[in-house]
Amino acid sequence: MEQATRLSPAKLVLTSVLEPKDELNEKLERCYNTVAGIQNSLSEREANDALNSYACRGTPQHEEVQLGLLYGILTDPKMAPKHYRDVTLVSRDGLTIVLTKTNQLIFEKWLKLLDSTRSQIVWICKELIQNGILGADSVCHSLIRQIAGGDITPKNIWLTEVMVDIFTENRPWLDKFPNLLSTVVYTYLRVIVDHYGQMFNNLRQKEVELCISILREKWTDCQAVGRDLVRLLQNVARIPEFEKLWRDMMLNPAAICPTFTGVQQLMHTRTSRKFLISRLTPDMENKLVFLITKVKFGQHKKYQDWFQRQYLATPESQSLRCDLIRYICAVFHPPNELLCSEIIPRWAVIGWLLTTCTSNVAASNAKLALFYDWLFFDPERDSIMNIEPAILVMFHSIRPHPAITATLLDFLCRIMPNFCLPLREQVKQGIYTSLKIILEKRVLQSLSPLFDNNKLDQELRILIRENFNEFCSQEVVKEESMNNKDMIEIDNGNHVENNLSDAAFSDEEDDIPLEKLRPDCTFQPIRDTRYDPVDLDEFLQQLGGDIYEYTVQLRDEKDQEIQCEVMDRLLQTILREDECDQDMTVPLAACICQILSNQLNSNLFPKDPDEESLEDSIGSPLFVMFRFLTTMPEEDPNRQPILQLMGEMFTRQARIGYYLLYFIKVGKVNDEKMNTYKDFCKSLDNKDLSSCLMRDIKLCQEDDVRLFTFLMPDIYTIFPNIAIGNVELLHMIVSAIDGTQLQELICQILQGHLVMFRKDSFLSILNGSLEWETLEQYFLWQLISAHNIPVDYIMPVLPKLDYSAHAEALSSILVLLKQEGPSTDLIRPILCRDYKKTDFFAVSILKYWAQEYEDKLAEIILAQVSKMNGTPKKRQRVGNAGAKKDGVSIDQILSHLDHMRQVCKNISFLNNENIQHALQQVHQVSNETLKTKFSDLLALADDIEADFKSVRVLRGVPARKAANASAAMGLDIRNPRKTSKKVVQESSGSTDSSDDEEIKPRPKKRKKAIPVDDDSD
Repeated sequence: MEQATRLSPAKLVLTSVLEPKDELNEKLERCYNTVAGIQNSLSEREANDALNSYACRGTPQHEEVQLGLLYGILTDPKMAPKHYRDVTLVSRDGLTIVLTKTNQLIFEKWLKLLDSTRSQIVWICKELIQNGILGADSVCHSLIRQIAGGDITPKNIWLTEVMVDIFTENRPWLDKFPNLLSTVVYTYLRVIVDHYGQMFNNLRQKEVELCISILREKWTDCQAVGRDLVRLLQNVARIPEFEKLWRDMMLNPAAICPTFTGVQQLMHTRTSRKFLISRLTPDMENKLVFLITKVKFGQHKKYQDWFQRQYLATPESQSLRCDLIRYICAVFHPPNELLCSEIIPRWAVIGWLLTTCTSNVAASNAKLALFYDWLFFDPERDSIMNIEPAILVMFHSIRPHPAITATLLDFLCRIMPNFCLPLREQVKQGIYTSLKIILEKRVLQSLSPLFDNNKLDQELRILIRENFNEFCSQEVVKEESMNNKDMIEIDNGNHVENNLSDAAFSDEEDDIPLEKLRPDCTFQPIRDTRYDPVDLDEFLQQLGGDIYEYTVQLRDEKDQEIQCEVMDRLLQTILREDECDQDMTVPLAACICQILSNQLNSNLFPKDPDEESLEDSIGSPLFVMFRFLTTMPEEDPNRQPILQLMGEMFTRQARIGYYLLYFIKVGKVNDEKMNTYKDFCKSLDNKDLSSCLMRDIKLCQEDDVRLFTFLMPDIYTIFPNIAIGNVELLHMIVSAIDGTQLQELICQILQGHLVMFRKDSFLSILNGSLEWETLEQYFLWQLISAHNIPVDYIMPVLPKLDYSAHAEALSSILVLLKQEGPSTDLIRPILCRDYKKTDFFAVSILKYWAQEYEDKLAEIILAQVSKMNGTPKKRQRVGNAGAKKDGVSIDQILSHLDHMRQVCKNISFLNNENIQHALQQVHQVSNETLKTKFSDLLALADDIEADFKSVRVLRGVPARKAANASAAMGLDIRNPRKTSKKVVQESSGSTDSSDDEEIKPRPKKRKKAIPVDDDSD
């Protein structure tokens, strides 16, 4: 009774009186009332006619009827068959609305749905499958996504069992959907391990039989899962049916599938994100994403506790940790802004999942999930973001949780020989490659803090050196080897062994909450390791006089304004004659770098840049030195001691370079050409301006992409000879920026503050970009489009582009050509492309131009053919008649026209008078080989003269009679349709610009409105 008073009478979802009414439930109920009103007091036939009549009034009414009938199915099981029959009769969209709304209910409302509603959704799924409705597989995807791992509650077990029954009963239907098939295998292989115990024997057997039958019969489809399929199969390897499968996989892989070569084939295939996502319910994924994108480090404890209580509180739920770790490592890759923010980093969340694990088996599986992408890591196919969390968990746990670092390092050492004996060398190579990429990408500056750490047990350090000798410090190795004998003698039975089982993840480690470790665990692995701290007292002893006094004041002073004043007095002292020689410059630079290390390692660029915050950002003592230097005349000899000091500081702290660039831009100094920076580069030994600038920009890009983007307009404006046309710099930009920063750059381009391309170097940029990642290429083409670069500059690269390998470039060029009209200069490189049956580039743009500029395009093609036919006979070749110096041939022209004929339906372009003349010319002068090859195309021009004579005779006949007569003769005498766009006239008097001419944004020409059914940008 109490529950009845507390809950509202909603028929779909369970809500309390304190919650607002569910909008979706209300909407469906209103639709149902409308349908009930239409059907009231009518016979079944009359009711169907009334519903059809109402649905035909428009889209809203059609949707209203379908949603009303769906609500009836979900709330009234007895009337569900009738409602389902009605909705199939009324639907005019293949039940798309019903499918969409059903999926929405499953994704958004499943946890709140009444048990009866859940049962009816499953009933709908069965009906959709039995009736072969297109899209039924999407409902199955949604339902198995709600099967939670590590959950053996009755509701979850019911859904698991009812879905396995559906797939078993409808196996022929399931085989038609490879994506669903592989997801089903992945799901049930994962949850089998949760269903141990006598009560689940029946369900477990059903799951095993379904998985084995699919794996045996549809191995090729299952193989698409990739390396995580091996991980799941390892978990169930002791089940007899899977044990036989493993024996075949290792000893006779061809028995499973003729194209299957062994486990290594699966391990080299990266698992798609969709499979890893499928093992978290939508609600669980939303909560996890909130935790790793919205919660600040230090404020995360309560959110983690809630997540623990909600999803990880039971012994069975320990297996869920693997799914969470795989999702964090391989699915969620945070952008640079998130990495640099105060949000809790991925490694901290994984550390929490490891430290709160209470099962040794689950802990081992969690470690395997963490390192799984290391085992066969390939930089060409895998992302460094997949392996980054593991190394950072170990690095940041050295101080607060050395046992975690120890157990992870021990696991990494032992997994190499023990993961798979036949593949031990490949596993070792994969782990070595991972460590090399970590060092190359500077995720960690050095592995020495991990592999040479004194906090590790002696036996573990020996094990690490045996397996990772090339990554250990050689000095430490020699020292350890010299002392190893003494260490063994001291042991003599009294040594207490450091049992790595002490590092088992249990609740005992909760005594040290993660938030207390924040000072040592801030997510700045790169910033914390680039600068080696020095002994300040040692260098202070090498200073003397006032320089010593001011340096000590600078060290001891905590107020930044007073520090700036002390720095100014220190610089004044340096300029005095004989006060600072070369011997004193080195220790002084070391002292200043050490004193200002916190400022040099903190974020320089403000989060919300405005005039005030930018000015505040250069208020530290370091920028006093920069201002001091920029205010001195260039010819002043006193600049040299300051430049020498900055040069020595630069050798210890490389950020000095781009900090100076930032100061000159923001500091409102009279140095528009950045001569101070140029002088600074000249003062460095063996450093030219170009290499200095590129090194500083690259370091800035690695540290802070927002600051890097902020500096770009000035870099391109002040250093055009270095920046414009620099493929390396452009790749740095597009590989680092996101959508927001791309927008900033485009705004700068449109305002005229940024010019990134020059005609003489543009083709080299295009050629260099062809090997970039897809997103990087699309960012480049966005920048190109913002400059309004003439398409003529791009066309020379067109013939070399491959339709499959260079899809990004070709699709972008297609969009640019779509905005242009046909011209001889544009059509020539298009026709120069070799004809391939699967290459639709040329046929697509020619078809579009044929719709918009039919007469102009036909005239140009006729001119090209006439030009080819004008070639002397002795210069023609069989199959390549009329080959010209520019590479266009009759064969290529005819190939593309014939491709249009085959691909494009209802094309009237080939009936154009000019095209007919061109085909007639080719027919008259071509050899038999060419005529045979293009017989179907040239047949369009047969008897053209007789046709034209017939048309001339009909000119005196009234229009209607002429049309009838021509129709009877099989002719089409309609006038070629007028183009819908004005033909762009080519300029004949344009002058060629110099090779060094910069490509500046130009205003777009106005065009007429594009028809509704045309594609647009």
